[in-house]
Amino acid sequence: MTTVILLTISNIFMTIAWYGHLKYKDSPLWKVIIISWLIAFLEYCFQVPANRIGHYHFSAAQLKTIQEVITLIVFSVFSILYLKEEFRWNYAVGFLFMIVAVFFIFKK
Repeated sequence: MTTVILLTISNIFMTIAWYGHLKYKDSPLWKVIIISWLIAFLEYCFQVPANRIGHYHFSAAQLKTIQEVITLIVFSVFSILYLKEEFRWNYAVGFLFMIVAVFFIFKK
């Protein structure tokens, strides 16, 4: 559970670093890059320990799969609440296919 919590925190920072600036299109790009780098540093402070701890229990492929699922959830919430974008039916279908992929990756 520690791995999932750390990856979730990491993904929140990553999403803010990568997409938070989209609401500030008038800001100079160089400022956006520097601020994004600073936020991404925080992301790495959670992501690296999450993978180190998680690799005792999961394979690297499983860790990456967990991270991608968390990324989709965090990004979906972020895009709806922060960017005010619509969640469309085809996104849900795509996510369902990814859930099927998760099933196969974790199948023994």
